[in-house]
Amino acid sequence: MDTVTIKAKGISVTLDLTVGHIADMTVDSDGRQLKPLHRAPWIDAGETLPPDLPQGTVRLSGDFLCAPFSASDIEAAPLHGWPANSPWDVTASEATSDGWRAVFRLRRTVMGATVDKIFTLRNSHPFLYQEHVFSGGSGAVSAAHHPMAAMRDGGRLAFSPKRFAGTLDAPLEPDPARGRFKLSYPARSTDLTRFPATGGGTLDLTDYRMEDEREDFITLVEADHDGPGWTALARRAEQDLVLVLKNPAELPVTMLWFSNGGRDYAPWSSRHRGVLGIEDGRAAIGHAASIDDNWLKREGVATAFTLGGEVSFRHVIGALPQANGEPPRAIGTASGHMHLTGADGSTRDVAFDSDFLRIGQPG
Repeated sequence: MDTVTIKAKGISVTLDLTVGHIADMTVDSDGRQLKPLHRAPWIDAGETLPPDLPQGTVRLSGDFLCAPFSASDIEAAPLHGWPANSPWDVTASEATSDGWRAVFRLRRTVMGATVDKIFTLRNSHPFLYQEHVFSGGSGAVSAAHHPMAAMRDGGRLAFSPKRFAGTLDAPLEPDPARGRFKLSYPARSTDLTRFPATGGGTLDLTDYRMEDEREDFITLVEADHDGPGWTALARRAEQDLVLVLKNPAELPVTMLWFSNGGRDYAPWSSRHRGVLGIEDGRAAIGHAASIDDNWLKREGVATAFTLGGEVSFRHVIGALPQANGEPPRAIGTASGHMHLTGADGSTRDVAFDSDFLRIGQPG
């Protein structure tokens, strides 16, 4: 069994057990089937791939746990660590009074820690509630979720309050013979609609445009506020709203990966288009950098979890139908609901487990 599917009323989620990636997520709403998550085009193409690819790239889909995030340069492992590249086992999967709950365990350990992935679905909630638990181990490790959405015709973004956005010292694809980028590196801005662009001028991070062929990576640092951290992506052609939520005390940064035909080499081959990674984490780039001094730590931002005992963090992914192509300007969660306020002042409430993210609870 390479995959396992769990269901509740109005939602189903399939996990690829070979690498721990979500292979499919489907939300049934208003007579439509919404599929908020991406699946790499080469997975089902039956083509021969370069032999040295990490399994997490070979099976790239949906969302997965990175531990560490990026390079595994302390404990030997592929890119994004063993949780993104090796098998998971089902340890529990059963109906609950209001949906379904499943628990998966990574066959390997991370820095000596056992890693569990817990999926919870609730009837008539258009959300996947996730928790990851590290038990035991020693030292420290960075970690992040890696949800990816794909768009046929771009989309508009909105976020919970951020202190600033910053790029790394160098782009992902600096060699023009292999790829291209649009943002300036390194650069920083407190205005997400005016981020420095390579060659001068600015780009609007809240506007995903298909004509901008690029491979860009940028980190958004959460501002101090008392609500959930969130990213909302209104996809134009899909006429829906993809929602990604976190507890900023657990995952203080949101890393955006703009992958829109910006890599020319296999397996990307300029065909990985319209993809946005919304990667909430507690991480710098690479394991060693995350536990050492780094630019985020100097800003007072935590970039790793200390292992030993039990460490856990939670995350939510959802989708709603939406035809106007504009993300909400505000999101609040309370009393079993999510309250969305549109750019035009309109409001909308949907069922949501407002206690799940543990906002404001002592860690």
